[in-house]
Amino acid sequence: MTRRLNAKSRPARSGKATSVVVFVHGYGADGGDLLGLADPLAPHLPNTAFHAPDAPERCSGNPFGFQWFPIPWLDGSSEAEAAAGLQAASDDLNAYLDDVLAHEGLTPDRLALVGFSQGSMISLQIAPRRARAIAGVVAFSGRLLRPEALAAEAVVKPPVLLLHGDADPVVPFADMGLAGDALVSAGFEVYAHVMKGTEHGIAPDGLSAALGFLRERLY
Repeated sequence: MTRRLNAKSRPARSGKATSVVVFVHGYGADGGDLLGLADPLAPHLPNTAFHAPDAPERCSGNPFGFQWFPIPWLDGSSEAEAAAGLQAASDDLNAYLDDVLAHEGLTPDRLALVGFSQGSMISLQIAPRRARAIAGVVAFSGRLLRPEALAAEAVVKPPVLLLHGDADPVVPFADMGLAGDALVSAGFEVYAHVMKGTEHGIAPDGLSAALGFLRERLY
């Protein structure tokens, strides 16, 4: 049984949503942490609704935030616990996306995921394994989990935009290249943007690149 995710949302500025963006937050944060990105995006995406769920578990490293799955080298969990957490949270997030699409009256090809850090990791995990392709995945400062399994397990291949700061001390910048190589090798359409001098965060130039990607696929 999936867990129901608490979430915040903002309706389309036009009053009628023809597409939806779901923000997927990072480790120790919550949905509201990324929902603020709707402020600069919405004027350029007037027919897009924005949703931002909280991950299903309280974060052991930050009790005021949430986590999608445990991270062994941060919280002392086992690899088995991390794998089980990833699977459970993937099921939760997939169910949430289905509910959002039903609520907005939209099909999967009108949905894009925008993830940050651990949110990028789970977004890149679930998007290729859904029954129908979504419009695209924007992955800030994350990594591709289990890259060796991607080609065999991918059911669909939505386009992906990878963005990463080249001064990131949390998730190494090299992980962007590793993810890109695996995605391209598996037949995905992949784009990349380097946020120069950026640490573990979202720089204005990265957000601009994300906006261009979203507009191209949702409008």
